Amino acid sequence: MTRGLKFNLDKELLDKLEVITGSIHRADMIDEQGWTSAVHKISAANGNYILKSSFKEKYREWLKTEAEVLKKLKSQQEIPVPEYMHYIEETGRNHLLMSYEEGVTLTKALREAASQDEKKQLMKSFGQLLCRLHETETAHLEHTGDWLEDQLKRADRYLKAGECDGDRELLEKLKANRLAEVKQTVIHGDCTTDNVMVRDGEVRLFIDVAGMTVGDPRYDVALAIRKVMADSELTEAFYEGYGLFRLSSREFNYFENGLYEFF
Repeated sequence: MTRGLKFNLDKELLDKLEVITGSIHRADMIDEQGWTSAVHKISAANGNYILKSSFKEKYREWLKTEAEVLKKLKSQQEIPVPEYMHYIEETGRNHLLMSYEEGVTLTKALREAASQDEKKQLMKSFGQLLCRLHETETAHLEHTGDWLEDQLKRADRYLKAGECDGDRELLEKLKANRLAEVKQTVIHGDCTTDNVMVRDGEVRLFIDVAGMTVGDPRYDVALAIRKVMADSELTEAFYEGYGLFRLSSREFNYFENGLYEFF
């Protein structure tokens, strides 16, 4: 078995996993997807899987929430996400087992694209996928109350714990200059190019869905275009695919240079 560089899978954990996967043949670390968790591709008798393992309290909380979201979405077809398989809590670490999905992140696909036209097509398909998500009406996901108010409260908690890049001055500015409310929709909640997967030249799948809920769709759009804002053609390609609305500069800055600093 190939052992990961950041986290070794011990026998006790392997025994728990093999109840679902069957005999495990390999466990290979996927460094590209390891920002908040150690991520392994598991090759086993029953197929291929992804195992995410988190250790820091904040990220363990996120992983537990992601497991709950995937479990809710297991029986639906509208929102393309990995399939929930199993969730394990241990002392000091949590683990989420899900289906392995072919493809690469949009970040990698853009980096390796052979032409500007290929990049534009990728961003257009990203916009199309996000549009479908924001237009989805599903009882699987719901959020009562004001999503933005809840996010500001979470930001305050992370700030007090020293677990974010934002500071008190920025948070108070966000509270004092809140954007006008818009209709809440199903959102991804961390919709960066790292958190969608490309297969056959199109963006087809959402990953890292701990933040998926009903909330402000402008947050998704701001994070979706954050890495391509300097390229007007790629930004336009995204909006061509998305088609629902465009962010004002104030809206973009509120989320990308404001709220996101705390997450």
